[in-house]
Amino acid sequence: MNSANEHPATQESSVRTGAGRTGQLRGVLFFPVTPFDASGEVNTTALAGHIERGVAAGPGAVFVACGTGEFHALEPGEFETIVRIAVEATAGRVPVFAGCGGSLMLARRFAAAAARAGANGLLLLPPYLVTCPPEGIARYVEQVAMATSLPIIVYQRNNAVFTPGTAARVARLPNVVGFKDGLGNLDTMQRIVLAVRAAIGDKPFQFFNGMPTAEMSQPAYRAIGVTLYSSAVFCFAPEIALAYYRAVEEDDRRRVEALLERFYAPLVELRNKVPGYAVSLVKTATELGGIAAGPVRAPLVMPTAEHVEELKRIIAAGRALVAQPQVTA
Repeated sequence: MNSANEHPATQESSVRTGAGRTGQLRGVLFFPVTPFDASGEVNTTALAGHIERGVAAGPGAVFVACGTGEFHALEPGEFETIVRIAVEATAGRVPVFAGCGGSLMLARRFAAAAARAGANGLLLLPPYLVTCPPEGIARYVEQVAMATSLPIIVYQRNNAVFTPGTAARVARLPNVVGFKDGLGNLDTMQRIVLAVRAAIGDKPFQFFNGMPTAEMSQPAYRAIGVTLYSSAVFCFAPEIALAYYRAVEEDDRRRVEALLERFYAPLVELRNKVPGYAVSLVKTATELGGIAAGPVRAPLVMPTAEHVEELKRIIAAGRALVAQPQVTA
């Protein structure tokens, strides 16, 4: 580990793409699932196919082994394999970010594994279980950042809650290049955006909407300057995810509202019926699309047969909608 006076990221303060050029992320962000086989092991063949298919659809980046990818259920060895497969499958076409988190010592191990596997950056998830004040979570970010040269996007969610001041503090770290919000408090998030921008000057930095099924809240986030967001839908219906992204970017309110009303809102209502469906519904939908995604690991559960049929109807409605040349709200 580097000493406090030798920060490994001092010369590398922005995202590096797979082609080795420094730049910022754009477009729909792809969060693949982690396929498991019948014995519960990582299905490496299915994972490679899933990522290759997703990258061919045109995302702005791949975020592997994160929330949708069941980071919480992975150990460092299989995590490194998963990240390496993602790097190989993308073949430098888009950046690959890997999940990172857990206890401080484990987070450092995951960061090192991601670097060995060739990841372009990390999405730093909240520490597990403990309740901590903003000062403590800021120290957590600082100590993880000190242990790696990889660019880091900090994820505010669950117990990882920042104030505008602590968000600005971690944003000043040389290798912290982004802040992702999964709390949904737009008042606080607006103040965080303003505080970070005032603190970092012209440093390249990006903000992300990390709410579950982020498309539901993206128009509101975009209004406060948060233009990037996670898309779990891209895993199984990239045509829907891309249609929605274009509609938001082009300020096509009729199309945005139609997609929200007929696809995203019903999907969220189904998702909210059982805790953990934010992952297992996506995994089931990916399986329905021809990828052997397999089951989720405990403590998550797979959808019931009734809910799978409802999911099929929702996906069919979304695909029918985007196939229409004109949308009437």
